[in-house]
Amino acid sequence: MTPLLEVKDLRVSYGKIEAVKGISFSIEQGEVVTLIGTNGAGKTTTLRTLSGLLRPTAGTITFDGKRIDGRPAHDIVSLGLAHSPEGRRIFARMTIEENLLLGAFLRKDAAGIQSDVQRAYDLFPILGERRKQAAGTLSGGEQQMLAMGRALMSQPKLLMLDEPSMGLSPIMMQKIMATIAELKAAGTTILLVEQNAQAALSLADQGHVMEVGRVVLSGTGQDLLVDESVRKAYLGED
Repeated sequence: MTPLLEVKDLRVSYGKIEAVKGISFSIEQGEVVTLIGTNGAGKTTTLRTLSGLLRPTAGTITFDGKRIDGRPAHDIVSLGLAHSPEGRRIFARMTIEENLLLGAFLRKDAAGIQSDVQRAYDLFPILGERRKQAAGTLSGGEQQMLAMGRALMSQPKLLMLDEPSMGLSPIMMQKIMATIAELKAAGTTILLVEQNAQAALSLADQGHVMEVGRVVLSGTGQDLLVDESVRKAYLGED
């Protein structure tokens, strides 16, 4: 079966500094795949390159049978690849509902858009209760829910989530991870970058450990959870 996403020998540089140094991985339809690693490992740079916000210096990215490396970001969204970025990037002065509708800016199916707005409210009831409220008044966890809901509004074939639990309370982090598990159960294909390696690997079908721009270890989520080097480096165990 052809992977939904296939990354081959991807290299990305900031000026003379090479941040991603020839990584390769693939994602099958319906899988959750996670990238874990310390700050500066190249995880966010990888996601930004996949979504067209950065241009690779070498390598290929194939999504749903089409080469997308070098394509502009709006083209990539239209093909079905959505990115919920690190830091959430919501529009603080706009309402929750206006933020959600921005996620559907390429769509023309009014009835389908309203149906997906309701789906976002079903996933995150607090957003539905406050739909006319300015998004900037939400807590960090609620803003993360909104960023995820907005990304889902484009009806993505692949949803990329960058650090969805960053800065959240343990209870809110559990809610976000439970929602990712719910999306997985519904068949959503997800590429997850997450600082909480335990939570990410517990959800993931496949995982890749990145260090200074390279993939140094790959395996199933369960295999990486019990790998001694991963447990010492990322799970806080001796």
